[in-house]
Amino acid sequence: MSTDVLVVGAGPTGLALALHAHAHGARTRIVDRRSAPRPSRALVLHPRTLEQLRPLGVLDALRERSLADPAALVHLGTRTVRVRLDDLRIGDRPEGHPWMIRQQDVEDVLGGALDRGGVPVERGTALEHLAMGRNGARALLRGPDGEERVDSRWVVGCDGVESTVRTLAGIPVASEPYRQEVLLADVDLAADHGAGLEPGVAHVTAARSGLLFVFALGERAPWRVLATRAATGADPHHPPDRDELQHLLDTSGSGFRVDRVAWSDRIRLARRLARHYRRGPVLLAGDAAHSHSPAAAQGMNLGLGDAAALGWRLALADSAREPDVLLDSYEAERRPVARASITLTDLVFWAESSPGGVAGLLRSVFAPLAAPLIPALLHRRELTTPVLRLLAGLWVHYRHSPLSHDDLPGHGGLRPGDRVPDTAVVADRGPVRLHDLIARAGVHVLLARHARDVPPSTVGPGVHVHRLRDRPGTAVVVVRPDGYLGYRGTDPARLCDWLGGIGALDRDHGRASTDQRHA
Repeated sequence: MSTDVLVVGAGPTGLALALHAHAHGARTRIVDRRSAPRPSRALVLHPRTLEQLRPLGVLDALRERSLADPAALVHLGTRTVRVRLDDLRIGDRPEGHPWMIRQQDVEDVLGGALDRGGVPVERGTALEHLAMGRNGARALLRGPDGEERVDSRWVVGCDGVESTVRTLAGIPVASEPYRQEVLLADVDLAADHGAGLEPGVAHVTAARSGLLFVFALGERAPWRVLATRAATGADPHHPPDRDELQHLLDTSGSGFRVDRVAWSDRIRLARRLARHYRRGPVLLAGDAAHSHSPAAAQGMNLGLGDAAALGWRLALADSAREPDVLLDSYEAERRPVARASITLTDLVFWAESSPGGVAGLLRSVFAPLAAPLIPALLHRRELTTPVLRLLAGLWVHYRHSPLSHDDLPGHGGLRPGDRVPDTAVVADRGPVRLHDLIARAGVHVLLARHARDVPPSTVGPGVHVHRLRDRPGTAVVVVRPDGYLGYRGTDPARLCDWLGGIGALDRDHGRASTDQRHA
């Protein structure tokens, strides 16, 4: 059998990548060696991730599975501060603040969207061998019905930190273990001494030994316990038992009692970064390309960002004027983001779980002293917005990408490579938010009021043209499928040249695109 894109690994990254590739016209298959998903490791979707998932039509389903109005009781010594996620908001959209949602719910929603699109997840199917050539790869798969050989133009490893794809492709990875560990458990809890266990309210305790999180987001029991601390030397294959978990809760002063442990795991972590994201027809995304601590809830979001950046490239590559330039730009853009994210999570993980020295004093002494100021500080947007933008990934830009072309250098405003903000605009059909206007898979061409029309016969079937009546001038900008500006200029010929570079140009030049429309 043959396909355009073979995705190996059906976690959030693999599922989203398959959706992006399929939405942009690629024949896609997705396989996973596991017969069933494993318990969730991640619990947060950040605003930038939600923006990039929006064109896939999955936000409503994700919202239904997320906590409606989550709050956290942050315990700092003898003081407790109540924080609502809605307080951590950027903009006025429902997706303007982080959503608390289990990784398994994200996978269910994305997998359901794939299934409805005719791309079912093939579970219990493992990649056994990979032969790479100039024009694709031949994969040997072993599934419930035996062996199968699949010829694929592109193979993407989304199969985690021990990636089989990465190993078979011979892509080296730099790895360094952390000195801390993470404990996870799904438990039944009871509250002693009047301690509250409210649905939708998380408990976060900062102590000298580390951080303890208790969320009402368990999968095999109502409550999820997550603890970060210095590694104890315990066998990583020996999950924490009831006594160890109860000791964690007792030392935190929570007053909670573990009645039953439904599932638990002890995770020894390492920071990893693949030296390359591509070798011929094989590419890496998500944890196969990079991994780090769970601090700051970056892991799942970083992988979903990879998926948004790579899916459309794979679908359009064979139509691009220079496919290698298009595909190599993926690593040029995303690997620096991964490096920066590893640095960020290392810093936060140190502050969360380093047992002594400055970090221990920050958690056990200075944080309790600052607790009375926290509610007021959370409402100071000039203080919180830079931090929230950093955590949300809104700082990411690709100005130096090979795909960022600027024919109007020196002009103000957005530059190619910048994220396109959710501003108010006026299109032919009236006022609209820009993210509503472009909430559709494909490339979006935005024409200023007096810009020249784009010749209909030159644009491909995934190019959507919109005229913005409230934007004076003759400029034309192009929004890439992942929501970043790719081109800025005034000349339709130069625009078409850029579209041809990414594979969005109709090379026949003889038929009008059925998908071109003026908003």
